[in-house]
Amino acid sequence: MPFGVAYRKKRKKLTYSGYLKISELLQLQSLLSKPEAHDEMLFIIIHQVYELWFKQLLHELDAISRCLNHGETLDAHRLLRRCIEIERVLIAQISVLETMTPVDFLDFRDNLMPASGFQSAQFREIEFLGGLKNSGYLKNFGKNSKGWKQLQKRLNALSLWESFLNLLIRKGFSITKNRELQAQELKKIYEQADQHYDLFLLTESLIEFDELFSRWRLIHVQMVERMIGSKTGTGGTEGVGYLKSTLEKKFFPQLWELRTHIKKNDSATLKRRIKQK
Repeated sequence: MPFGVAYRKKRKKLTYSGYLKISELLQLQSLLSKPEAHDEMLFIIIHQVYELWFKQLLHELDAISRCLNHGETLDAHRLLRRCIEIERVLIAQISVLETMTPVDFLDFRDNLMPASGFQSAQFREIEFLGGLKNSGYLKNFGKNSKGWKQLQKRLNALSLWESFLNLLIRKGFSITKNRELQAQELKKIYEQADQHYDLFLLTESLIEFDELFSRWRLIHVQMVERMIGSKTGTGGTEGVGYLKSTLEKKFFPQLWELRTHIKKNDSATLKRRIKQK
């Protein structure tokens, strides 16, 4: 009997539950409140789902980095569109969490201390990969813990923006560290978009990804303020005050600044392409 056939006969029949590890997954929601607070289940599941989406975002962003490093511009653009749709899901989930009232949250909030979303290593990885690197965040993780190692690795790796600039250099753009000269080169993507249409699409996706992440921050801050007002965070942070201080963070500030300098483009070719899109 051929090896492949024998192997398939010996292997246990795969099931939906077995493939997705449903039994293990449904054991991961352990409520700490006693008596059990009804909304603690919702709180746990929402945040576990966030972490799963963060894992998927990192999976996609790492692939996008590889695409940029290999000059695969349209593949990078395609995967960025997926990331953007994931961000829309992250934003939509907040509406579900907001069905919980402040009183419902207070039924179990004290049990969370000193845990805090501030300690999400995957969230920090996304920030670092986006270019918002801050070694100070490593102190929130035990040295040589998995989170600490991952963040240290991200600190030393190229950010998405750096990979994007390297792509432009390989395509003949004169990119330097001077922000003003960078802006002059980046303008060409828009003012000569019919010649650089793949880069035009990629650049627009980068800024939309940045925009939606900022939108998620804003809606998240408003949700937290609605729940706890100006109370201190469960991890001892400033709470809403700290979250508000993050609202101006941007992954690609150069692309936002660029908007000021873009001039009118009368390219008929570009207009046709945008209309077709």
